[in-house]
Amino acid sequence: MVFAIGELTDQLVDTVAKVPSDKDSPRVQNLRRRVERALRPGPHGRVDQFAVARQLEGLQEKFEVVDRPELANTLRGCLAELKGYSDAWHPEILSLLLNLSDRPAVFSKIENLPKRTAAPSQDDTPWSWSKIDANSQDTAAFNDENIWEEVDFAGESSDDDFSSINSGASTPRDLPNLDVGLEPDYIIPDNVFVPEHGADLLISTEKAQFWRPKNKDPDIEGENHASQIITELQLTRETIFMLQGLPTSIFWRLDGEVVMDRSYALKHTSNQTMSSLIQSFMDIGTQLHTLRRFTKSTQNIPYMQTFCRGIEERLFEFDGNLSQSQVQYLSAGSTVSLLQLLNDVRGYSCHLLLLSDLTSKLSKDSDTQPMQCLDLLYDLICMREALGDESGTISALFLSCFKTYATSIKRWMETGHLDSQDETFFVRRNPENRDFKTMWHDWYTLDVETRPQNIPNFLGAGIGKVFIAGKSMVFLRHLNALPDISESPGDVEFVPDDKTSHNSSLTLPFSSLVDSAFDRLVDASHSTSAGILRRELDERCGLWDSLDALQYVYLGRDLSIIGTIDAKIFELMDRGRSWDDKFLLTEATRSAFSALPTIDPSRLMVRSAGSSFHGHQTPQRSVRLLESISIDYALSWPVANIITQDAIVSYQRISTFLLQIRRSKYAIVRQRVRDARSPREDSSDDRLIHALHQNFLWLIDSIYSHLTYYVIAISNQHFRVALANAEDVDAMIAVHQSYVSSLEEQCLLKENVSPIHEAIINLLDLSIHFADLQTVRAAEDALTGEEDATKLEALRRNRAADNDSDFDSDEDFEDFDHEQTLTISFRDSSYAQQMRNVKQQFDHLAGFVANGLKSVARADGMPSWNVLADRLEWQKGWLKS
Repeated sequence: MVFAIGELTDQLVDTVAKVPSDKDSPRVQNLRRRVERALRPGPHGRVDQFAVARQLEGLQEKFEVVDRPELANTLRGCLAELKGYSDAWHPEILSLLLNLSDRPAVFSKIENLPKRTAAPSQDDTPWSWSKIDANSQDTAAFNDENIWEEVDFAGESSDDDFSSINSGASTPRDLPNLDVGLEPDYIIPDNVFVPEHGADLLISTEKAQFWRPKNKDPDIEGENHASQIITELQLTRETIFMLQGLPTSIFWRLDGEVVMDRSYALKHTSNQTMSSLIQSFMDIGTQLHTLRRFTKSTQNIPYMQTFCRGIEERLFEFDGNLSQSQVQYLSAGSTVSLLQLLNDVRGYSCHLLLLSDLTSKLSKDSDTQPMQCLDLLYDLICMREALGDESGTISALFLSCFKTYATSIKRWMETGHLDSQDETFFVRRNPENRDFKTMWHDWYTLDVETRPQNIPNFLGAGIGKVFIAGKSMVFLRHLNALPDISESPGDVEFVPDDKTSHNSSLTLPFSSLVDSAFDRLVDASHSTSAGILRRELDERCGLWDSLDALQYVYLGRDLSIIGTIDAKIFELMDRGRSWDDKFLLTEATRSAFSALPTIDPSRLMVRSAGSSFHGHQTPQRSVRLLESISIDYALSWPVANIITQDAIVSYQRISTFLLQIRRSKYAIVRQRVRDARSPREDSSDDRLIHALHQNFLWLIDSIYSHLTYYVIAISNQHFRVALANAEDVDAMIAVHQSYVSSLEEQCLLKENVSPIHEAIINLLDLSIHFADLQTVRAAEDALTGEEDATKLEALRRNRAADNDSDFDSDEDFEDFDHEQTLTISFRDSSYAQQMRNVKQQFDHLAGFVANGLKSVARADGMPSWNVLADRLEWQKGWLKS
């Protein structure tokens, strides 16, 4: 290109300057540099489009002022029509027209222009630079040095070029009027007319215009019908025009269908034969017309816009093939055949006709079924592949549409942001809930059930990973731990190498290829975000430390710490004091757990339901009272998304059950210690008491050790292994929920084993009642005097009448620390009889628990229950009636 410009520059200098042909001379080189400088883009900017618009508005106002409203309306309409044809050079064109105009308000018609006078005679001698220089008043005006200098027009500019209202001129006043009128004596030369020897050309041209009315052909006249004879070439061209969507004289479009004007016929073919052949063309043309009309419809869904553009490209290719066929038919010596054209058209349009059938199945309201087109296109490809059509035309269209559709998916997986413009995306944001502890669960929802039409049918299970990958990026964004965007997976080709390889004899179906490609795209983003999030949860958020803290706080991992809290609670309960004070218990709990490095004491809080929880149905010495208190351990919001509040409630239920078992053992052991301080003579009643004591301890220890060392310890080992292998947050949540649910079930806290749990609670209450019976018996043995017995009876009556009486106010019984036992009396039933009742209840409840565990073990197959049942039966038969 540079070489061509250089040659043209040399020719211009040689032609205009008429200098010697020596290109190395200084004069030639100087002229050449000046020409090149002039050809370069100058310092002048483009026309100010706003100034042009103001001039046009001023021109319209001028027409109104000079009483020419028709010109103003015409100009206004033309400008409005021009806006529909956008072009970057419109301001320059309009500026040129304004500068060329000459008083448009006066000379609005050609006949109003002044007649042009004859031009003065001119010398035919060609002009040269020497003549120009000689005729100039300034002999130095066109010398060699400054002739090519750029002219400064700044001094000659004026802001009042468009100021004449009377004349309406849009050019400067000093410009001469252009005389563009025709010469009065102008005679049209004869060479523009067709000579006599070209009459045949004129006749053949008129004959080719077959749409003009002609005389009837008597050879093909039918009943009340006269046909116009056309050639097969003419019919072929009209058919091609019809298939290309162009207006024709033979074919019409009526109600979306293509029909033929029956007044035309071929001379060498019968009407029946031609009608059958033309009908095939019209059927194809009708389907193509439907397809062309679909491409002109407005589409709001992005992938549907890609679909329309893809159809337009294939229609353009189809039109090009028809044009090539037309060129062949018009070439010399070619044979025109409608049958051959039909065969070619069927080959060109086979996929277009399939797409036309597809578009006819689409719902009119795309908002109700936004993924219908994508699903139909996918099904069409699979069906054609099953029939042996391996053409990639429709496959390429599907992949381009799917790539557009996958833009929102990739944006969600790579950044965690939703495209606000895409109303068809299957992820929705919940604006109501903004609690960080429920970010993973409540901030975003997957519209699988409410709006399943927003998800293509062929994507399947991969949608779940898409949802998880996006939520992981949202999680990381709030943790300020977003990965580098350059490390994110790039575009995935949806046509794998084995599909395009010609050497591969085994190719997968298209559905499998799409699924595998989509899975690779999802797995790449999912593994990246899930891996980073797991690392952040482990290293920065303290996930494993929080799990250890839950083991200590709720599952009694360290009994030396739990024992100090239990002793405080149980001692207050035995003394009848305010044992459920949440502030006192919170302080005791924080003090006990402050020694552990994995627990933050400030996160501990003991909650109490208060005395209103007790009611009148719960005995004052029952272990059910412990259900009124619960320990809360506040987790950080990232960990709280994995260990949900429902799981914390399950932990609290397990913790309460363990606390109730420890409470029962505390009462039995304490009574045993008290009995050891005051030995008595051995008797048959004492042997029963010792046997009951031993069996209660055996049962309590068996249950507690089974829950802690067998159920909790083993489940915790499996849980930690499964949690370490979880691939994403959803898997971690599922593992933890399964772990907690298994603990609840094995700890007999599920609904299906509630009778067994109720029996164990009754056994624990029975053990406390057994200890209280011994406490009261020991107190009566110590109070042998009649006065002491009277006082004890009076205290019992006061206790029965008023539970708030202060037992410690009596100085005579300040060493008696079991006020709650004052409700027990041996007046109606002796001590021995009540002990035998305890034995009967123990045998019944222990047997019920053992048999119940075996029954549910057989039903559910939980091996831990069989183990516990066998251990409880080891003491069977120790007590003899």
